Amino acid sequence: MDTLILQPLFQKCVAGYHTVNDSPIKEAVWEHINTEIFIAAGINVTSQSAGSHKSGADIFSDVGAFSNKSSQYDTSLKNTLKISSYRLSSVCSDKNNGCITDIIAEINRRKNFDYYSLIVRHETEQNIVYDWFVIPADIPQLCPASYVWTCKPSRTQDRVVGWQTNIIDGSSMSISFSMSSQLWITLAITEDMKKYIISSHTVVRGKTMTFIQLFDKFAASGLSVPRMLD
Repeated sequence: MDTLILQPLFQKCVAGYHTVNDSPIKEAVWEHINTEIFIAAGINVTSQSAGSHKSGADIFSDVGAFSNKSSQYDTSLKNTLKISSYRLSSVCSDKNNGCITDIIAEINRRKNFDYYSLIVRHETEQNIVYDWFVIPADIPQLCPASYVWTCKPSRTQDRVVGWQTNIIDGSSMSISFSMSSQLWITLAITEDMKKYIISSHTVVRGKTMTFIQLFDKFAASGLSVPRMLD
């Protein structure tokens, strides 16, 4: 992947999206934008999940398979973020805590992609700052076998409420039984992690035109617009 080609395409897509949208770019929208960037960059996209909630890869291409995720920085320092991942109720729950060997095997079985493609944002009252990361899926911070796992006890009752790990370079993983045994990844954005940032862009809050204005602008310019059916 040529970063010099991808950088401006990401910036244009983010700016274009916010021309008619106030809401931040999140999961399904990000997959469509990421696909558009790849195609514009000459990368062959062979298939995409089209916003489905199935586990694993969202985009398959001739440069690899990608899992699209969106997140928000935990603080204004932009040094940590959380990624929601698989629901693991088939191998662990409050009724059957499971075996960590089986849990790790299930996570690895579902990981059919080469990279995480993350769009991460920091929001203020005036702006939204976006960073686009493409991170190899096999780095230690993203591999469950890298960690030491222990049962997470309830603070108020004598029961197990999930699984938790030790911390590696500021990163960790956890599973919460109360949330359909969903896997969560806390990722520390260290200086080394910043090398995976492909592009960044800041937009001012507030769309610049409505959908109606956009349609009228295209029509007035003689450009092709979707045909309106009675």
